[in-house]
Amino acid sequence: MSEVLYLEPVGGIAGDMFLGAMIDLGVDPKALEAGLRTLGLDGWGLRPSRAVRQDIAGVHVEVTVSPEVPHLHLGLGEILARIQGSALPARAKEQARAVFELLGRAEAKIHDVPLESVHFHEVGAVDSIVDVCGAALALELLGQPEVVSAPPPLGSGMVEMEHGRFPVPVPATLEILRDLPARFEGQGELTTPTGAALIRVLSRPGPPPPLRLLRTGYGLGRRELADRPNVLRATLGTRVEASPEVWELAVTLDDATPQLIGYLVEQLLAHGALDAWVAPVTLKKSRPGHVLSVLVAGPERERVVRRLLTESPTLGVRAWPVQRTVLDRTHVEVETAYGPVRVKVGSLDGETLNAAPEYEDVRARAEAAGAPFKQVWAEALAAYARRR
Repeated sequence: MSEVLYLEPVGGIAGDMFLGAMIDLGVDPKALEAGLRTLGLDGWGLRPSRAVRQDIAGVHVEVTVSPEVPHLHLGLGEILARIQGSALPARAKEQARAVFELLGRAEAKIHDVPLESVHFHEVGAVDSIVDVCGAALALELLGQPEVVSAPPPLGSGMVEMEHGRFPVPVPATLEILRDLPARFEGQGELTTPTGAALIRVLSRPGPPPPLRLLRTGYGLGRRELADRPNVLRATLGTRVEASPEVWELAVTLDDATPQLIGYLVEQLLAHGALDAWVAPVTLKKSRPGHVLSVLVAGPERERVVRRLLTESPTLGVRAWPVQRTVLDRTHVEVETAYGPVRVKVGSLDGETLNAAPEYEDVRARAEAAGAPFKQVWAEALAAYARRR
């Protein structure tokens, strides 16, 4: 069964919050650090710690950089070269490269310079490189689940950056999230350019599919927020295959002949209905009538509705969704004194619960032999029972 990782940027998203959520989900920080060491960056360490934001416990991750190491601001080409020369898995390399290339294109557009001339500042530092490559490696360690993300809150106000003082959301964040859903709410910078790029590259927007929940992790931001918990929630689950949508349709008939009703049932079953049945009812003014009911799969609904409206005298069709528990069905052919007969077998989780001879087979054998229908039916059931 395929796994899905659903991201909820409650307090926004940044690289360190993503790493914290992954570690809280169960990713081994030692395995993360071992893989990231192959990038050839000096003087850094990964320091995860348990903490609380507005009564929600999770993991805060700090990438420490030794003061003795020169403060690096690597360019895009240098970063891509380090990723390519590392021992990161191929998929993680591809994802990390895509994040940095997206960041580079955003910076180039904002500053109106060629891509090859982009020189990163904040995201070219050691801690940002570790955040991005760590996010890609963390997904690899999780087994590369499908990632789905809710719209991130962008924040508001002003923020100090290497280039100067910028409005929040900063231009790079807006450029990266172009054409994606986002929320203009909250105080301060809630979604960083790195966080925006992780959402854009690693996930698709939208609600999650139906899931069987496995576990949840919380990555914590650096500060307390006044209006919300500063957390990124990440929920891992296995996809639950939804049952096919089935509708029950019904019409009330008070002026249809028995011949027309019989014809309608045959036509509906021949043109997409899963089942159809008729029940006598007493209508208003004590008039006798019938309710014709039909089960139909979602894709066939409109076609069957149109046939009801064109073939019957009704003025309207009622419809409502229904749930069915359906047994797995197979056919077994058995030999009887009258010839072969197929038996329909219904099972649930591998356990046989029902078995019934196919009507048309029993009918054909009975007519050919001049034998009673019930006798052929019983013979077929007995032959099936002997097989078991």
